[in-house]
Amino acid sequence: MIWSPDGRYLAYAGREGRQSVWGALNDQLYVCDLKTGVSKSLTDSEDFCIAAATLSDTREAAFGANLQWSKDSSRVFMGFGWHGEGHICSVSVGGGPIQFHTKGQREYMLGNFSRDGAKVALCAGDSAEPNEAYVGTLSKKGLEARKLTSFNKDLLEELEIAKPAMTWIKSASGTDVQVWVMKPASADRKKAPAILEVHGGPHAQYGVPFFHEFQVLAASGYVVVYSNPRGSKGYGEEHCNSIHGSWGAADWEDVEAVTAFMKKQPYIDAKRMAIMGGSYGGYMTNWAIGHTDDFAAAITDRCVSNLVSMSGNSDFPLVPDTYWKGNPWSQPETLWDQSPIRYFENVTTPTLIIHSEGDLRCNVEQAEQVFTSLKLRGVPTRFVRYPQSTSHGMSRSGPPDLRIHRLHQILGWYKIYLKNGK
Repeated sequence: MIWSPDGRYLAYAGREGRQSVWGALNDQLYVCDLKTGVSKSLTDSEDFCIAAATLSDTREAAFGANLQWSKDSSRVFMGFGWHGEGHICSVSVGGGPIQFHTKGQREYMLGNFSRDGAKVALCAGDSAEPNEAYVGTLSKKGLEARKLTSFNKDLLEELEIAKPAMTWIKSASGTDVQVWVMKPASADRKKAPAILEVHGGPHAQYGVPFFHEFQVLAASGYVVVYSNPRGSKGYGEEHCNSIHGSWGAADWEDVEAVTAFMKKQPYIDAKRMAIMGGSYGGYMTNWAIGHTDDFAAAITDRCVSNLVSMSGNSDFPLVPDTYWKGNPWSQPETLWDQSPIRYFENVTTPTLIIHSEGDLRCNVEQAEQVFTSLKLRGVPTRFVRYPQSTSHGMSRSGPPDLRIHRLHQILGWYKIYLKNGK
């Protein structure tokens, strides 16, 4: 929340009715007029969530609203995530349509306004360039941004940076799913192995921000495919809320559609495809290896494997009969039916497991269950554990040496099971 410069209004993010601790529902912008004591939503007429939730491994995820007032207290500015992009928007305190001040396939992150209100600090970047600092000036044409820094210019000129192509596909139910494909240079000469990345959240989104991990994989000769299946932010509340309390259904249907799309591409070797993801992406990786043999390898990172046990050892406790129906002590059926480990009877996919012992969101025992199950079933597996000092966000905010170590573990696994075709 944030006070207006004139002290009359208080702007804040929230929603009325059913609450969603997982963020499946749209947060709206409210303004309370301290003169009248009346609060009203300024964004309830449009299907946007006032939180970007657009992921990158060059910064922490931004799931909360970022609000700023204009100097004259007439408008509230905020950041929106939409179709994988990040934009700066505003709305009048008196109501009316949301105005977009930026456009294009980029990510803009809102900072503070100058004292006179004429300029605004922001960061901006895209899939080929990490965010840099800009100063913006508002005009009738939009926001004119002037670049202040080029910290990575020399390095980017030395490296082979892949630029993804974006497309849309149809899922089995007719749902439109946005997909990005990042091709290595070698993919134009021969069929290449491919990796499907599934994002965490689940109520977040992949898109245009720079992703170091994707660039490392592409530079190593892999086609990297990523998408926003149902459950993702950035496509309206229905798309996001469609997996509320029902993981492994509509979301899995969309992941299967992306997998089918990958198989059809002439530059992808369909016999050398892998799936990987972290957090909920790890959940979906675990779900995939229990439901298909499409993938020659898998990597499950900071994963969820058993919703019943997770309900009691996460810093995000599963409150009975809220997001999921039932509870772990007397009505565990829904949680167990949606737990990937329930379907490990027929797993054959070689799987690398990565987890931090200091992960309070998805406790390391979630990974231990996967490792034990795969070992007992004779499935090729390896368990890489990082120390108690690392957290759920190690891949994006952990110590640089351990982040590099993690990437080497990933490349080593794929070298065995994708490049060498073991």
